[in-house]
Amino acid sequence: MRYEGPIYRPPSEANSLLVQATIGCPHNRCTFCMVYKNGPRYRVRPVADIINDLDQARTRHGSGVRTLFFPAGNTIAMPTAALCRICSHAWHIFPHLERITVYGSSQYIHKKGPDALKRLADAGLSRIHVGLESGDDVILRLTKKGTTAKQQVAAGQWTVAAGIQLSLYVVLGIGGVARTLPHASRTAEVLNRIAPDFIRLRTLVPKRHTPLLKMVARGAFKMLGPHEVLKEAATMIRLIDTPSQLTSDHYTNYINLEGRLPGCRNRLLAQIDDSLMRPETEFRPFFVGDQ
Repeated sequence: MRYEGPIYRPPSEANSLLVQATIGCPHNRCTFCMVYKNGPRYRVRPVADIINDLDQARTRHGSGVRTLFFPAGNTIAMPTAALCRICSHAWHIFPHLERITVYGSSQYIHKKGPDALKRLADAGLSRIHVGLESGDDVILRLTKKGTTAKQQVAAGQWTVAAGIQLSLYVVLGIGGVARTLPHASRTAEVLNRIAPDFIRLRTLVPKRHTPLLKMVARGAFKMLGPHEVLKEAATMIRLIDTPSQLTSDHYTNYINLEGRLPGCRNRLLAQIDDSLMRPETEFRPFFVGDQ
């Protein structure tokens, strides 16, 4: 089995077989991301090579593989026929498979359209992890995310309608002090319109060698402190009405917020209120990320 470039997977895919389908990211402009800024350039691996790696994994791990993740950073962007083929082959050789998952950004899901997403669902693509980041168009433009709230809603709704599970990532603090309220309210609005299966919280940590870190260093971007991040999370949680599983499965977060919304709202808000009673010095310190 062969791998090239950084290989990342969501925490929820910790026990999944990783078979690389694409290399790099086709967008690679987000101001907060450092993963592929120094390469490699985006490309899709030949289907024959991916299938060969799947077959090698079958020989090495046997038939008991239950979850499979196809890196790298935006595998949904690969041609639909190619992605369908490797999904179908995986289901064929792993009889106990329960889930096939990829990363995919809204702009490339939107380019697929409803029909291609249904083809992918029929071929066995089970879940897409999407960096929503924010539902605020100003933040999306400033971070060079390459999408809009309207496009994110359409892409998300098409994914859900196709029968593919949708796991959306929201970055607390991504709008800084200036956009904290619009970020919370407009992100909640987008989440309510999409109704994803999972909402996964991350807290902004500026990364080395990124435009965002340079903005922080020169004072052009004022980051939220721990209490401000928690208040932003509380505002968002108050406004989310769609049934969705909220998780905080990441080391960047100040506290662990887990539960099924909207039913767990009061418990989560009480948890945040309790945390706001703690001095900010008791939370993790500021740091600059290196991955």
